[in-house]
Amino acid sequence: MPFIVLVLLFTPFAWLSLLYIGWAVYYHRQPYKVPKPWEWYRNHPFWDHYGDYFPVHLHKTAELPPDKNYLLIWHPHGILSFSAGITLMTNRVRFTEKFPGITRYAGTLNLHFLFPLRAWYLGIRGFIPVSFNCLVQALSRKDGGNAVIVAVGGAEESFESHKSNYKLCLLRRKGFCRVALTTGASLVPVYAFGETATYYQVPNPVGSPLRRFQEFIKRTIGVAPVLIVGRMGFFNIPGPFPYRTEINTVVGSPIPVEKVENPTKERIEELHQKYKEHLVELFEAHKERFGVSKDDHLEFY
Repeated sequence: MPFIVLVLLFTPFAWLSLLYIGWAVYYHRQPYKVPKPWEWYRNHPFWDHYGDYFPVHLHKTAELPPDKNYLLIWHPHGILSFSAGITLMTNRVRFTEKFPGITRYAGTLNLHFLFPLRAWYLGIRGFIPVSFNCLVQALSRKDGGNAVIVAVGGAEESFESHKSNYKLCLLRRKGFCRVALTTGASLVPVYAFGETATYYQVPNPVGSPLRRFQEFIKRTIGVAPVLIVGRMGFFNIPGPFPYRTEINTVVGSPIPVEKVENPTKERIEELHQKYKEHLVELFEAHKERFGVSKDDHLEFY
């Protein structure tokens, strides 16, 4: 989109670019309002084919009563978070049938909302900026029924996206606990077994030249560059598409959170520790069912 706007400035249609730039300036001066996703769009049968490519399965372990709001913390981030995207953008995994009365959203980088048309399209699909204010707005629905998906590992965790690697970027990620305490939304641990096997990533151990370069780029522009190899669509030769790897997403039990207007550091730390314990329990309870060795355990950094 930015490239098209720039090119049009040097054509007879420059007025369109100027109009769009003016719209963008006006758009960003207005308070952000969480939009209502278009459920008919997400329920379209076309998206079933997207989900069937891997395929992705959703496993429910507890009810999510629709009179509460929920913050679904998604692990691992992987390269492109396919499991989270399919769960949010589509009804292929039958989320609405398994958790009736829940409207789902997903937080993503604020930079995706710089341009109004793109922001509108993301909004109808259920994406919202992953800023504190936007998350609080989405999770402050008084009658409940909202759930926001957040892959807290973010771009940094994508560097650890290797098959049979169970390292999660969580020790320094505590903002989600502050959001939960501020809104009273229940925390729900979610783990997608198989997410890190969707691509082969060139080995990049911590301290290696490649890893240092990746971290430098991420610090500079906020985007995590990864060297990955997949397959060529339905042909089993190297290409840009993800491997057809089965992904099993397990949704854990909600952790009740008492609403606190100005949570202290101690309350945040306490909730963070409690969340880690619940996540480990979820992983350990289901790992062998989905092909993880009993000797493998989660590692946090």
